[in-house]
Amino acid sequence: MAGTSGGRPSIYPTLLYADAKAALKQLTEAFGFTELAVYEDEDGSVAHAELVQGNGAVMLGSKGTGSAFDKAMKDAGTTGVYVVVDDVDAHHRRAVEHGAEILMPPTDQDYGSRDYMARDVEGNVWSFGTYAPEIAG
Repeated sequence: MAGTSGGRPSIYPTLLYADAKAALKQLTEAFGFTELAVYEDEDGSVAHAELVQGNGAVMLGSKGTGSAFDKAMKDAGTTGVYVVVDDVDAHHRRAVEHGAEILMPPTDQDYGSRDYMARDVEGNVWSFGTYAPEIAG
């Protein structure tokens, strides 16, 4: 479930958190991501972090750093991210065990996927499921 299968994803959802360390903890412990890199500023805030799941990755950092991205995201809304997992029910159990807020329990969808939805510590919506459309090259 966690880790990387190699290669380079072409899309990296990027999120900023008021408490990036709490987000890192939840994303790794409850949602099964693996830390690839974490860089901290002198004040201990997260300047940049990369987490992997399968062959995908997300980047995140702390709000309020004054970076160009931080300024651009100042008035942005929350983010929704979809992550493909092999065993939705096991992934859901792990999230529940770590206190994640579940918005939708594992549900079979009409289009053949099994998904569940959760909210992270700062309101971003994460969907985990089996839907993995092939992208023509």
